[in-house]
Amino acid sequence: MNTDSLSGRTILMSGGSRGIGLAIAVAAARQGANVTILAKTDQPDPRLPGTVHTAVAEIEAAGGQALAVVGDVRNEDDVARAAAQAAERFGGIDIVVNNASAINLSGTEDLPVKRFDLMQQINARGSFLLVKNALPALKKSDRPRILTLSPPVNLAPQWLGQFSAYALSKFGMTILTLGWAAEFREAGIAANCLWPETVIKTAAVQNLLGGDETVQRARVPEIMADAAMVILGLPADRTGETFIDVEALREAGVTDFSGYGGGEEPGLDLFVDERLT
Repeated sequence: MNTDSLSGRTILMSGGSRGIGLAIAVAAARQGANVTILAKTDQPDPRLPGTVHTAVAEIEAAGGQALAVVGDVRNEDDVARAAAQAAERFGGIDIVVNNASAINLSGTEDLPVKRFDLMQQINARGSFLLVKNALPALKKSDRPRILTLSPPVNLAPQWLGQFSAYALSKFGMTILTLGWAAEFREAGIAANCLWPETVIKTAAVQNLLGGDETVQRARVPEIMADAAMVILGLPADRTGETFIDVEALREAGVTDFSGYGGGEEPGLDLFVDERLT
């Protein structure tokens, strides 16, 4: 696995105060990356660990440079400000990571419209805003890439029939990303998606998706971070692909995933039909 492919590269990430996004940012920092995080978490939340400021401290402790931008990925002015500050502080933007995401697994009858709107606005619209505002800087990079944390488009009834609104928002992120791969191929901007094979040990899983029992069968966020490092180090012609984390790691020669936790039978994540490991 290339351990210095991100040296001097600048990442613009939505979210990242905790969980998978923070793990990716810290892993990139270990390779010498600069990371700008756009997040709302200016003040500590007693229910959730981490703020945009503690994330910056962790990134810098890992060896990277970091910039905190307090703002909402749904707000066009905030996103434009984050892109401008990232480019000004670090001299450009090489990578956009669409990490921020909202989840609600309620069915149609039980899902409040404001929660439907929140998921579409953060997940799909937020990803669109972040990339759109980063495009001028990405086009100037010699190795530009977009990485979106979203699943393969899986239209199986067992998924759509459970939570069509959430599926719409996450598949929207994927369709946008695959669209950017085609739209900006000639400009040399690669765009790929990354999704975990298994449930990942995060606050969202603990609080929203099953509690302690699910967490015991969850892998740690570092598996997604390591997979992201593989994808971010791929050549430019590797674009338009949706990776499952273990698929990306296998490209780097990883065959033993037991160190990432989850026990002997880690729980499969949403939209994943069968075990790959």
